[in-house]
Amino acid sequence: MSRIGVIGSAGRMGQALSSVIPDMGATLVGGIDAGGDPHILAQGADVLVDFSAPSALEASLRAARQAGIPIMIGTTGLTPTHHAMIDEAATDIAVLQTGNVSLGVTLLARLVREAAAALGTDWDIEIVEMHHRHKVDAPSGTALLLGEAAAAGRATTLAETRVADRAGLTGARSEGTIGFASLRGGSVAGDHQVIFAGTGERIEIGHRAEDRTIFARGAITAALWLVGKAPGRYTMGEVLGL
Repeated sequence: MSRIGVIGSAGRMGQALSSVIPDMGATLVGGIDAGGDPHILAQGADVLVDFSAPSALEASLRAARQAGIPIMIGTTGLTPTHHAMIDEAATDIAVLQTGNVSLGVTLLARLVREAAAALGTDWDIEIVEMHHRHKVDAPSGTALLLGEAAAAGRATTLAETRVADRAGLTGARSEGTIGFASLRGGSVAGDHQVIFAGTGERIEIGHRAEDRTIFARGAITAALWLVGKAPGRYTMGEVLGL
């Protein structure tokens, strides 16, 4: 029975993770939050799950590397510097970082990539997401994941095509760009919609999360899958065989 340590255990996702671990054939060895020592947690765990904050990532990665155990990272709002840290850690341990651990969203990203590849750049792409009032980053990690899938389908990068801020007199839309809109309010667990808008027609595909438990179960599935894997950076698609 694999032992899981949770970083960010007092947060909404941390609490959801702790609640599902016993039902998924694993053991919760403990959890920490701001001020806690991830090194102590890692010593008794087979894998770490981190849903804390970007500022805590460096310490989490260091603890996992020193203990020689894998880490599943669901923290959003990461910068290129954080991703460089993850790449470096992945030379020593197995790491899975994702903006969304839902099976449905993982499949949605696959469909978005295929649709973007099939449609020309005269089809405009817009990604609309909504989350609860307490979410601190925008666009959401899931929206960015979907944007990256769309960009990959067009053999480009999100950095080259992303438009996330429209205010004032912005001018006409540039062909090939990928737009984002972020809504915040209430207790929404997570709604995402990808719109392909052509001349005279639209294709809309999306995902609605009705309960945070789906993310917790996806995260634990990924964490358990990581145990025993060789060093490297893995994806949810690999976990689910997509």
